Amino acid sequence: MRVVKGMGFSRTVFLLTMGFLFLPLVVLVVYSFNSAKSMSWGGFSLVWYERLFLKERNVWTAFENSLIIAVSSAAVATCLGTLGAIGVNWYKFRFKKYIQAIAFLPLIMPEIIIGVSLLIFFAGLQMKLGLFTIFIAHTSFNLPFVFLMVLARLDEFDYSIIEASRDLGATERQTLMKVILPVSVPGIISGFLTAVTLSLEDFVITFFVSGPGSTTLPLYVYSMIRFGVSPVINALSVVLIAGTVLITILARNFLKYIAQK
Repeated sequence: MRVVKGMGFSRTVFLLTMGFLFLPLVVLVVYSFNSAKSMSWGGFSLVWYERLFLKERNVWTAFENSLIIAVSSAAVATCLGTLGAIGVNWYKFRFKKYIQAIAFLPLIMPEIIIGVSLLIFFAGLQMKLGLFTIFIAHTSFNLPFVFLMVLARLDEFDYSIIEASRDLGATERQTLMKVILPVSVPGIISGFLTAVTLSLEDFVITFFVSGPGSTTLPLYVYSMIRFGVSPVINALSVVLIAGTVLITILARNFLKYIAQK
C-alpha cells in the first residue's frame, strides 16, 4: 500500500509539473487560432497565420537574420569547441585544469555582463555593430557549451580503442579522424543543436551588440510586444514550436541510427 501511495503521489507531482510547463504553450496554440485580438474567444480563424505568412515581411527578415547567425555561429563554435575538447582530453599540458575551469565562466556569468563587455570590446576596436558583431558574440558564448558537451562525451570514451588503433599502425591523424571523431558525434550534434537554440533565443547579449539593419527575431518580437501582445506573435510561436519539435525528432532518430551502427 505504501508503494501504491508513493506512486500516486509521484504521478500527481509529475502531472502538475507537466501542466505547469506545457499549459502556457497549449493556451498559446489555442489563441493563435482566435479571430479576436483580445483574450476573449471570437471564433476559430487562420487570419493571424495568413497575416504572418503574407504580410509580416519584417518578421521573416528578422527570422532570416536569426537563422543565419544561429547556424553559422553554431557551426564555428562546434568546430572550435570540438577541437578544444579533444585537445584538453587527449593531451597533457600545463594549466590544463585552469583552462577547464575558465570554460565554466561564461556558463555562470550573467548575460548582461557578457553583453556589456563585448560592446566595450567592439567599441575599443571601432567595429561597426551589425550582423558580424552578433555572430562573434554568439560564437563566443556558444563555445563553452559545445566544449563541455563534447568533453563529457569524451570522458566516457574507452581509451583501449585508441591503444588498439596505435597497435594496428594508425597515425595520430588517422586515430583522430577514424576513432575519436566518430565516437564523439553524439556530443558534437548535441552541442551544435544546443548552440543553435541558444543563439535563436538570445536577447540580452544581442541587444548590446546589434546595430541598424541587424534586427534578430527576439529583438523584433520585443519591439512588437512593447505595444501589446499581437496575435501574430502567437502564430509565429506556434510555427517555431512545430519546427523545434520536428528538428528534435529528426535529431533523436539520427542519434539512434548512429548508436545502432
